Amino acid sequence: MKLQKTRNALLLISLILFPVTINYLSPYLIVSGSFEGIASGSFLLFSSLFVTSLFFGRAFCGWICPAGSLQDCCTKVNNKPVSSKINVIKYMIWIPWVLSIAAGFITAGGISTLEPTYLTDYGISVNNVYGYLIYLPVAAFVIIISFVLGRRSHCHAVCWIAPFVIAGSKIKNKFKYPSLHLEGSADKCIDCKICDKNCPMSLSVSSMVKQDKMYNDECILCGNCSNVCSRNAVYFGFRSSK
Repeated sequence: MKLQKTRNALLLISLILFPVTINYLSPYLIVSGSFEGIASGSFLLFSSLFVTSLFFGRAFCGWICPAGSLQDCCTKVNNKPVSSKINVIKYMIWIPWVLSIAAGFITAGGISTLEPTYLTDYGISVNNVYGYLIYLPVAAFVIIISFVLGRRSHCHAVCWIAPFVIAGSKIKNKFKYPSLHLEGSADKCIDCKICDKNCPMSLSVSSMVKQDKMYNDECILCGNCSNVCSRNAVYFGFRSSK
């Protein structure tokens, strides 16, 4: 459980720092900057997350994301598993959004400036009372959707970052070079389904183990399944995946 204590501590820190970092996670500032030819902090962060996902998959979502941390807090109110049917919604949001970013840079003639603190004073997103007019509605939206739909529903349905890291995860899974991933031992599994009940992304981990298909787009590599498995049927690996 030491691993989960470390993960929870990192998530808590990221949530506390959310007023500082929210602009770097902003879907609006990256579009606004693109039409001025500016690679904003959010553009640089999303690009970095894609690159890191080539080796660490969706670990950002499970270990560092402040919205993920906020959703985990919301499970105290609604811990209902989420249907996979809502996963497609985020792509319906993401595709036109990415196209608008591309259109912005094309209109501006490409990237002319790198400005990590674009529209962010002193590198801090919320540094005055007006900043909370953005921060609080964003936090409220994440909370409301989690209360209504259940466990990590924002990640499933509307997160604009998820498709970036899912794309990186698919690439590493396709080419099977050494990267962080889950491994399973079907012969050790006793089908207790404790891993399923403890998966924050509502995945059927037990089925993944039995079918020897340990990759899932929605897996955030939190390691909960590994920690609760008394038979060590699920564990992390960093060698070439199967």
